[in-house]
Order: sequence, then structure tokens, then C-alpha cells
Amino acid sequence: MKIQRYPLRLCPLAKSAIWGGQRLSSEWHKGGERVAESWELCVRLSAVSVIENGAAKGMTLPEYLEAVGYDCVFPAYQKGDRFPLLVKLIDAADRLSVQVHPADEDLGPTDADGGKNELWYVVDAREGASIVLGLSDGVSNKDFADAVGTDELEKTLCVQPVRAGESYWIPAGLVHAIGEGILIAEIQQNSDLTYRLWDYGRRDRTGNLRPLQTEKALGVVRSFSKDEIEALCFEKGARRDGFLTDNRYFCTEKRKISGKKEFFVCADSFEHLLCIEGEGKLVLGGESYDVRRGDSYFLPAGMGAYRAEGEWTSLASRLPITHNT
Repeated sequence: MKIQRYPLRLCPLAKSAIWGGQRLSSEWHKGGERVAESWELCVRLSAVSVIENGAAKGMTLPEYLEAVGYDCVFPAYQKGDRFPLLVKLIDAADRLSVQVHPADEDLGPTDADGGKNELWYVVDAREGASIVLGLSDGVSNKDFADAVGTDELEKTLCVQPVRAGESYWIPAGLVHAIGEGILIAEIQQNSDLTYRLWDYGRRDRTGNLRPLQTEKALGVVRSFSKDEIEALCFEKGARRDGFLTDNRYFCTEKRKISGKKEFFVCADSFEHLLCIEGEGKLVLGGESYDVRRGDSYFLPAGMGAYRAEGEWTSLASRLPITHNT
């Protein structure tokens, strides 16, 4: 039987970390007693999304692409290419380390992973929650480098209070950290490359300090103004209602469905839906697909028209229409 292009519900991949909480397990049905991250869309050597529904049930996403066509990602995508996106839910019961990611242009020929620009959408945050978002006003890269490894480091960081419903673009090179009590949806370039600068002296389960990558981190850290970050977030055009980012890496839109609404997945890019609130259905070709909070769907490029029904909110991500390899 030939497998068609239809909405693929993806099985989450639960990841643990010392700062992780229990909300993704108890409230979002992501498995495991303590889940720090749930990888919702993933094609990596060490972890691959598996399809939960329909004719392709039990297949990995790469197996589906092999069967149906690699242009399900975008027209020029080929077997062996780096899959463009990684989508996660992150439950920070404790604060994450202060860290930075490199850009593609920062990497050398021996680096096994790619650069990492990312979008944070704050799904929930306890009162008083905050994130680290770059360096404080007036702090130069040299000031920051001089403070690394000393008690003065915290004074160089910009601490930003956050609330549910806010989003933040985290460009490569920006020092950042998720604070405690925050549940975040993260859409990013497909990379797991992180340079850790400071981890508050925490020890892992074996009693060892977690390693730092200070030298590499300082080699890629840079300062950004708010206007620069905004420009990078929306470099393909002005901010539009509902859009959280629109740039060379990906476009993400917050969609609120109330009743029925029509959409179309063109041949230029797949679409990924992450339901963050409510429940409803996707309807395509006489078939309906249930959606509830926490569900993750991969809609293959060229799938065509579909209808969303119910009362639910999703983060819809796709590649820029001008994407090329």
C-alpha cells in the first residue's frame, strides 16, 4: 500500500537533567517521573521521532521520508542532509546553566554539530520568574570575560522577568539561561551544541561539577541591543500579528483556533504543529486527527489543504519559503 502525505503525530522523546521538573510527566503526559525536556520533532543520530498514527505508525520520520519522498521536508532536501529544526518542551524546575550557542560560521571543519539560533515561547511561568537575556547595559565583552569564573559574573548579566505568552529570540552568541519555574516551548536549528559558562557550582548525581566550556564560549559571545535582536528575529519582514519569528532559519506563528479555520501546506516546506492549549481536530481528505495539549504533528510539504477545528492553540513552524541548502 502506498503511504500518502497526511498529518503525522509524533511520539515525544523524554530527556532528563538535574534541573528538570515533573510537569511534563504529570500534566503533559510525556512519560517518566522527572522530565526536563520533551523533544517533539527530532531527527538526529542519537534520537529520532517515531510516528504514532495512521499508515506509517511505528515508522521513524526518516523511514517515512524514505518511503514517501525527501521533498516532504522541502524540495531540495536529500537523504543525509541535516534536518533543519528541533522542537522541544522544557520544564525548568531549577535554573539552567548560563550558556551560549555558536553560529554556523563559528564552527570549524571538525565540529560534528551545527550552529544554533532558537526561539523561546513561555508556555507558563511562576510569579517572579526570570531569564538571563544577554549582558547588562554597558557591559563589554571584555568586562564579561574578566568576570567569568569570579563572583562578579552575575552582575554582568541582564535578568529579564517573564510571563506566560511572551516569546524571545535567542540568537547564536547571546548569553542566556532559563530561570526556575518556567515551562518553555523551544524551536531551534537542529543542533545540540551548547557552551556552558556558569552552573552555580552545582554537582551532578555522581557528585561531580558539570563541565564548563569557557574558552569556546568566550570565543563566540557577543553583545546585542534589543533592536538588533528584533531585527534578527524578523529579518524577512516586519512583525505581523501572531508571528513570533520570521527569518532565514524558520517562521513560527501562534495560532488560536476557535471553531473552524482552513490552512494549506505548500510544497516549499513542511509544517510542524505543537499544541500548547486546548483540544480539537485536524481534518484532511475525509479523515480527522485528534489534537490535545502536548500533541506534536509533522505536516509533510505538499500535503495541501486541511482544516483545524475546535478550541486550541498551537505553535506552527515552517521553513522560510526561500529556504535552500
